Amino acid sequence: MSIYIQTPLIQSQPLSQKTGAIIWLKMENAQPSGSFKLRSISHACLHHQQQGAKKFISSSGGNAGIAVAYTGHQLGIPVTVVIPETTSARAKELIEQEGAEVIVHGASWTEANALAQSLVIDQAVFIHPFDDALLWQGIVSMIDEVIAEGVRPTAVVLSVGGGSLLSGVIQGLEKHTLSNIPIYAVETTGTASLHASMQEKQWVKLPAVTGIATTLGAQQVCQNAFDISQTRNIHSVVVSDAETVNACLNFVDDHRVLVEPACGASLSVLYQQKVQFKAQDQVLVIVCGGASITLNSLLNDAKTMA
Repeated sequence: MSIYIQTPLIQSQPLSQKTGAIIWLKMENAQPSGSFKLRSISHACLHHQQQGAKKFISSSGGNAGIAVAYTGHQLGIPVTVVIPETTSARAKELIEQEGAEVIVHGASWTEANALAQSLVIDQAVFIHPFDDALLWQGIVSMIDEVIAEGVRPTAVVLSVGGGSLLSGVIQGLEKHTLSNIPIYAVETTGTASLHASMQEKQWVKLPAVTGIATTLGAQQVCQNAFDISQTRNIHSVVVSDAETVNACLNFVDDHRVLVEPACGASLSVLYQQKVQFKAQDQVLVIVCGGASITLNSLLNDAKTMA
C-alpha cells in the first residue's frame, strides 16, 4: 500500500534560462497532503501500523502534522497533533479537516514536541516530524523516481528545517552512486540551525527561530543532518525572508504554482543566482511544497517585507 503518489518531474525553462543550467523541479507540492512530508510520514506510519499501532501522536509546525493526519485518515487510525502557537490557522484547519485532534501548546515547536511525547501511551506511537531513520527511508523513493525518468542530477537544491529531507535525499543519492554531488542546503536567516552548526563545526541549537518560514522552525537540526554536513558535499546557503517571498511570487508567475516561503527559500537560490552553475549542470530542485499557504497570506507577507 502506498499513501504518497509519484510526483511530476518537470524541466523549468524560466529557471534554466535564468541560471544557464538545466533545472529540474521535483514537484512534491503535488502530494495529497501538500508536501514531501507525506513520503516520510506515511512510511513511518505504515511501519508502525504493521507493528500493531492503534494511534499516532505527533508534533508539527504544519506540514508534518498535515501528513500524519492525512495518513491516519487513510489508514483509519486516530491521530493527535500538538502544534505551537506560531502554526498558522490554515495549517490547524487542514489537520482538523482530516479528522485529527489538534492541541495548541507552547511558543515554539520544542515545547509542542515535549507535550506530544508526554501523551504517548500503550499502543500509541509517536511520529517525529523529522528525526527518525524511518522518515529518511521514506524519502529515498523521491530520488528513485528522478532516476527512473532518466535524470541523473549533478547538483541538488533543497530547503532545510529539521533535516529529514536532507537526510533522505542523501540516502537516495547514495543508492544511485551519486553521493558526492553537491547539495545546496538552504535556510532562512531566522531558522539557520544547520548553518550555525556547520560554522561552529558542532551540533548547536539556536536560542530561538524567527521569521516567516515557520515550517523551517526547528531550533536544532537532527543529529544525522549535522553528521552528513561534516562528511558530505553539503553547501549551506542562507537567504532572507524577503528573498523567499519574492521567489514564491516569481514561481507563481513562472509555473502557476503556489508554494510556501519554506519552499521559496530554495527557489530563491535560483532566482537570485546565489550559486553559479555550469551550462551542462543538471540541477535537481526539490519543490517541497506547503499545504497551508494561501495567496492572501503570501501577499500579506510581501507587504510586510516591503
